[in-house]
Amino acid sequence: MTTVIETQVQYDNTYMMSTTEGYMTQEDDWDRDLLLDPAWEKQQRKCKKGSFQSVNKHALKILLSLAATSPVRFPPFLMPSFLSSFACAIVDGNLKMTLGMIWTIILRFAIQDISVEETSAKEGLLLWCQRKTAPYRNVNVQNFHISWKDGLALCALIHRHRPDLIDYSKLRKDDPIGNLNTAFEVAEKYLDIPKMLDAEDIVNTPKPDEKAIMTYVSCFYHAFAGAEQVKLLEWIRRTIPWLENRVAEQTMRAMQQKLEDFRDYRRIHKPPRVQEKCQLEINFNTLQTKLRLSNRPAFMPSEGKMVSDIANAWKGLEQVEKGYEEWLLTEIRRLERLDHLAEKFKQKCSLHESWTTGKEHLLSQKDYETASLMEIRALMRKHEAFESDLAAHQDRVEQIAAIAQELNELDYHDAASVNTRCQGICDQWDNLGTLTQKRRDALERVEKLWETIDQLYLEFAKRAAPFNNWMDGAMEDLQDMFIVHSIEEIQSLITAHDQYKATLPEADKERIAIMGIQNEITKIAQTYGIKLVGVNPYTVLSPQDITNKWEAVKQLVPHRDQMLQEEVARQQANERLRRSFAAQANIIGPWIQTKMEEIGHVSVDITGSLEEQMNNLKQYEQNIINYKSNIDKLEGDHQLIQEALVFDNKHTNYTMEHVRVGWEQLLTTIARTINEVENQILTRDAKGISQEQLNEFRASFNHFDRKRNGMMDPDDFRACLISMGYDLGEVEFARIMTLVDPNNTGVVTFQAFIDFMTRETAETDTAEQVMASFKILASDKSYITVEELRRELPPEQAEYCICRMTKYAGPDASPGALDYISFSSALYGESDL
Repeated sequence: MTTVIETQVQYDNTYMMSTTEGYMTQEDDWDRDLLLDPAWEKQQRKCKKGSFQSVNKHALKILLSLAATSPVRFPPFLMPSFLSSFACAIVDGNLKMTLGMIWTIILRFAIQDISVEETSAKEGLLLWCQRKTAPYRNVNVQNFHISWKDGLALCALIHRHRPDLIDYSKLRKDDPIGNLNTAFEVAEKYLDIPKMLDAEDIVNTPKPDEKAIMTYVSCFYHAFAGAEQVKLLEWIRRTIPWLENRVAEQTMRAMQQKLEDFRDYRRIHKPPRVQEKCQLEINFNTLQTKLRLSNRPAFMPSEGKMVSDIANAWKGLEQVEKGYEEWLLTEIRRLERLDHLAEKFKQKCSLHESWTTGKEHLLSQKDYETASLMEIRALMRKHEAFESDLAAHQDRVEQIAAIAQELNELDYHDAASVNTRCQGICDQWDNLGTLTQKRRDALERVEKLWETIDQLYLEFAKRAAPFNNWMDGAMEDLQDMFIVHSIEEIQSLITAHDQYKATLPEADKERIAIMGIQNEITKIAQTYGIKLVGVNPYTVLSPQDITNKWEAVKQLVPHRDQMLQEEVARQQANERLRRSFAAQANIIGPWIQTKMEEIGHVSVDITGSLEEQMNNLKQYEQNIINYKSNIDKLEGDHQLIQEALVFDNKHTNYTMEHVRVGWEQLLTTIARTINEVENQILTRDAKGISQEQLNEFRASFNHFDRKRNGMMDPDDFRACLISMGYDLGEVEFARIMTLVDPNNTGVVTFQAFIDFMTRETAETDTAEQVMASFKILASDKSYITVEELRRELPPEQAEYCICRMTKYAGPDASPGALDYISFSSALYGESDL
């Protein structure tokens, strides 16, 4: 072994010095403390134990093995010294020196060759770790102590290169011991990396040993770095068959998925491989350069894993890749065209099938058999529109056939279903054409028949309508609830009814003719198989309506005859009642009127004494009472008339109401008149009024009683008082009215007038006294002048006398002379003025 080492490489002095200085630089960190930290010692023991299982027993064998297997060779002059120092440290039990020398060996042979982007060994290893773990959550590698405590960085390194070994998504940052043990176990089982560290020591140490972590991580670097070439070549060999697979897919979706897979390959899978290839070339060139500068032989990879092999494989990959891409695009364009045609075919077929849905059923219908003429014409217009639509769809059918042909030419994968569907559409189209022509022929035939029926319908309607109106009028007249009040009126109705009965035979002939039209329509329908389910479009009348109404008319005629005869009998009975009532009323009415006039004359007659008037009135009263039986008999006849509902009587002007009112007035008048005379007698006797004075009072009252009803209204009474010389203002007249009309009846009776006058006469002068007064004022002349009146009397009294005095007509009259004698007589009722 030593001979091999000595004969392989010759080192110059410069190299030996630089190497020795490099070792010494790495050893500087080991002289910081004279005493060993127990935790540190424990970690170092475990770490170095993983690389050197039997350091104390086989140190020399280990060094010789390293010298034989390492690409870096020990210089011959250094080998004995180094081995001597290492052996002495081990034999002496110098743990620090032993561990330091082991670390130097690890640094020299396991870490020093690591170089990333011209960095030092430590920095290169750190940069490699950072790049590999960058995509992972909760991993941030900044050093070789704290950054590795949670175990996620080690798991990330394993998952980055062997994702099949660890499910990184299930790891938790709060479980560092579990993460570390997972990484240690997986590395030992699948990557042949011994378990150099203890999870509890790393977690419980505030700052894990940097060299121990570096040693363990470097094992991952060497484990994964050597596999890059094999992995890349394996990926190329696995990818080329995939790219050479030119089996076309049947659907656009599948081809698009292939294109998407290819894009993923170009975008996701290939770029890392390109980077790996470049990195391999860079690493290879860097290694070769360093070996050459170190005067060491070039590195020769194993057979099939050389850079040229990788380059050739990569070139073949790109050629296949280019052809695959061109094939994909060509196939996609073809499938795109096919998909477009297929979609267009489906769309047109769907539209066509949607349009034809139910068309065969509609064309096969025989709805025209139960349709009217208007409906037949509507069906004909609808059919013509359908024929136009059918012709317009001819182009679509031709387009469907052309698209199906092109799909077959382009080798469409589902051409069989396309051909089947196209053939079905063509067959259906031919059938639609046949059904369309058959329906047109049937519609034209039925239309001609219906035109004939329609003319008959129209004639039926024209003749049935007036005949029906005549029957309606006849039924209305026959059912008319007539109201008559005389025999003449009922005889007029009987005459009109006889005239109507004379028109019935002619009406029956018209009915038979109308029914004949309907029979002809029915015969045509039965002959040609037309179903008359509808009604006559020109009228709502049916033959049955005509028949039913005619039967009703015939039944009403005898019923009308009976009603008219019954009414004749009733009117004859009413006429007898009218004549009986009129005969009595024409006697009683004038008798009552005569008696009323006689009583009125008695009450106003001023001849004879009051006792004589009383006797005459008593006789009248007895005669009236004796006449009461005639009134009662008339009431009985009137009751019969009322029960017979007779409301007029042309044989008399007197109604029972008139007779009742007259009779009641007669009784009231005779009683009132007798009472007035009795009161006059009492007044005369009580106040000592002479018969002459009573006669004067009666004469004045009768003069101003314009209505001649034995009462004066307020205006007449006021005129009477003024004529007597009363100076009446509104207040005074109102006072007098309260005396003569205490009950506010609005009239002044003769008795009230007598009472008032008897009170006044006791306090006023007589006519002779007034004449004597005027004679004094006139200086004993028989007349008086206006100037004398105005000079001697107050203005109001003077004007009152001037207005009411007449001109004096005596031979001794002077201009403007007034007759005061006639005025005085008139004032006291002794004159006609």
